[in-house]
Amino acid sequence: MASAVQAKLKKIKPSSKNAVEKFREVLDQVLKDTKRLEEGLKAFLTGVLDENIGVVIAKAVLGYFAEKVTTIDQPTARVACVYALEKIQNRVVTFEDQATQIRLSLANILEDEHKWRESASILCAIPLDSGQKIYGADFKMEVYLKIARLFLEDQDHISAEAYVNRAALLQSEVKNKELQVIYKVCCARMADFRRKFSDAARRYIQLSYEADIHTSERLTSLRCAMICAILSQAGQQRSKQLATLYKDERCQQLPAFKILEKMYLERIIRLSELEDFSALLSPHQKAITADGSTILGRAVIEHNILSASKLYVNISFAELGRLLAIPSAKAEKVAAKMIAEKRMSGYIDQIDEVVYFKKWEALPTWDEKINTVCVLVNSVVDKINLHHSDWVTSTLESQMTH
Repeated sequence: MASAVQAKLKKIKPSSKNAVEKFREVLDQVLKDTKRLEEGLKAFLTGVLDENIGVVIAKAVLGYFAEKVTTIDQPTARVACVYALEKIQNRVVTFEDQATQIRLSLANILEDEHKWRESASILCAIPLDSGQKIYGADFKMEVYLKIARLFLEDQDHISAEAYVNRAALLQSEVKNKELQVIYKVCCARMADFRRKFSDAARRYIQLSYEADIHTSERLTSLRCAMICAILSQAGQQRSKQLATLYKDERCQQLPAFKILEKMYLERIIRLSELEDFSALLSPHQKAITADGSTILGRAVIEHNILSASKLYVNISFAELGRLLAIPSAKAEKVAAKMIAEKRMSGYIDQIDEVVYFKKWEALPTWDEKINTVCVLVNSVVDKINLHHSDWVTSTLESQMTH
């Protein structure tokens, strides 16, 4: 097969006007012989990329190869793409456009084979900023986001973050709604991987209302939002997110709803109730924290302490430990941290080993907010009076007469 292909290529005179068409015809013939396709493609690429072939002709033929390689079986296409990139490695500047096309095809093949890191590495080699060709903002952002998504699939959020940040710089130049949505998804997943679960839940909730994505994708975002909200630190921010999700009727059909409901209603959750929910977690969400507990275990302990604060005026360390099924020293440490971070109102008496909870009173807080609004309104009136005193006087007089 190889010798036959080489013989056909030698018959073509590079100086002839229809040389490109003849090279293309040879490639089409090679593609028809599926039994010896790999051998034939290698022979064809070796002949076309010979230094005796003019650059203009070689570029046109290699571009045609890049188009056709997507139509053959993936294992053979992968070998052919790798071989083509090896052959033009020393002349990659000359064949920059064609190399980019081949890299994109090869990256897609590797992605289909779930070789996330290899696919990302192939795309990283595209000279989007340093090459001779000037690429558009849409194309650059698309490649950056794809690299980020591939690294995230490989559980490497550190490498992914660099490309998400590059994509962020192009946001103002890109008007493609699909790319904007993909960027939002990457940001949500980045927050998720970095264990900023409250921020991730907020972003996923926004995505669940995006009209530009499919219904199934919106439900997936909603499911991720529920998981991240449950894993986030107990406090007012999480309570707001839980309320938003609990009131969303779509959540009732999702498997995490039972745990979400208990957290929203501030009920004590036993560790034995978490088995089904644990199966929904991704590998990075099952990580062990510095104190030896899981992320889910820590979130549930904090939730249970917050729930206990609604039931008890005060509670001893020992009793709190029994309630949470953890050592009393750990219960004290978690409660102290939550109070220090102002995620729970109360104080600790270490001598008597008792936690005292302060009840949050809505009415005084509401009165304080009303007072703040009134002060702001008065300041606005004073500023208007300062610059338009005549208008203020006439307006007040007209109101008094009526």
